[in-house]
Amino acid sequence: MSGYAVRDGAARRFGFVVNVRPEKRAEYLALHRAVWPRVEAAMHENGLRNYSIFIADDTLFGVYDYVGDDYERDMARVQADKTSQEWWAHTGPCQVPFGAVAGVTGWREMELAWHMD
Repeated sequence: MSGYAVRDGAARRFGFVVNVRPEKRAEYLALHRAVWPRVEAAMHENGLRNYSIFIADDTLFGVYDYVGDDYERDMARVQADKTSQEWWAHTGPCQVPFGAVAGVTGWREMELAWHMD
């Protein structure tokens, strides 16, 4: 994942998309109204900043900035966090891949089409 460099290379911005199961939409939104502090801490400790998730109908769009120097290493640390794994056990069943792309099982990285500072 390459992301898009913003602010003179100080951060890389990433965008992702996934659908939410219509019958799980309310549950997903309720979970995110009270995100577990350790989940946020794991992301923050590993360089994620300015993280937002938007929803339109049953499609979720997430965007964040990455401020570290080894994205793959830092994302592996987030993946290894036990509390984050438990969180995903709750949020994962609420999601279904966006579009028909072979091998994609969750959030799908989007390509930046335009950016303005």
